Amino acid sequence: MIENSKRIVFKFGTNILRNEYGEISLAHLYSFIEDLAYLYKQGKEILIVTSGAVGLGAKKLGIDTSLSTTLKQAAASVGQPMLMSIWQDGFEKYGITTAQLLLVEEDFANRKKYLSLRLTLHKLLENKVIPIINQNDAVSPSELEHASFSDNDKLSSIVASKLDADLLVMVSDIEGLYDKNPKEFDDAKLIRCVEKVTPKIEKLAQGASKGGRGGMITKLIGAKVATSSGLYAKIVNGKTPNIIRKIFDKNTGTLFLPTKTLSHKKRWIAYATNIMGSITVNEGAKSAIVDKQKSLLSIGIVKVQGNFQRGEIISIYDTNNSEFARGIASYSSSDIEKIKGLHSDKIEEVLGYKFDDDVVIKDNLVVI
Repeated sequence: MIENSKRIVFKFGTNILRNEYGEISLAHLYSFIEDLAYLYKQGKEILIVTSGAVGLGAKKLGIDTSLSTTLKQAAASVGQPMLMSIWQDGFEKYGITTAQLLLVEEDFANRKKYLSLRLTLHKLLENKVIPIINQNDAVSPSELEHASFSDNDKLSSIVASKLDADLLVMVSDIEGLYDKNPKEFDDAKLIRCVEKVTPKIEKLAQGASKGGRGGMITKLIGAKVATSSGLYAKIVNGKTPNIIRKIFDKNTGTLFLPTKTLSHKKRWIAYATNIMGSITVNEGAKSAIVDKQKSLLSIGIVKVQGNFQRGEIISIYDTNNSEFARGIASYSSSDIEKIKGLHSDKIEEVLGYKFDDDVVIKDNLVVI
């Protein structure tokens, strides 16, 4: 049950932290801190994923960050300490210690870095510290150009799924998911509960919100990552007074129910932020993976794309160009190109060596 959630990740978007002048709304932010402190003192473990550094820095410097990635990086480097200072000062008034973590894709894509990060976060929580997390926009142009973490929605869901959280709360400037766009249709109805994020549900989403890099579609992606990892997700309206204290109320926001639980390793495989390449397989190989939970053999591979090494994460597509699985490659892309379509007993003959009979072993394979 959602009310039994102990470890909770809160994601605060840019728009909900700003006022109509594009400045940080101290009234809003301090009200969130007060309610978060209340939950903390109720014994909840709190992690915060916060946006807002680029906007704060741009306002301070008086620059237009839409002109270039370099300007966004400059704004982020100025705005991040300002943003962190506000969070830190607010929690200190309640006797709560905070820690700052700035993350990039590689922190999750590289398994050694991911395990180290996971251990650090666990130790912070054990010591009653609230981690405050943001993308490291100042040094990572890929975050800004491609929005790989999608305005922190996906980042927050990855943090939640990989830190064994019970609940992800995305604090937005909208009540939740509607059956149609409430800004265009007066009869739009709020959906209180979503059992599974299906393609039909995804079609209800709109694009990015003004001032941010996300929108409802990125929140649904975040909810899908979270619920696929066995936890609850919820979208709530940060403009509602004391909404943080009301997150367990069934009459607030949209709740997404858990769908399944993956092991830590398989969560990492399924939601690694860096997919280094892909392979396409025939229907027989797809059936063996999906229906029989078998490993992927070289004989079922029809196409290789990208330049990846042994041990990196790859996507697996069917012949209709639909991604259905991800896994850790046992061979490099150049090796797989040479052995695709061949029986496993031919691998050593062709390559001159053999790591495994399987191109992706079943323990390193996740159907998505």
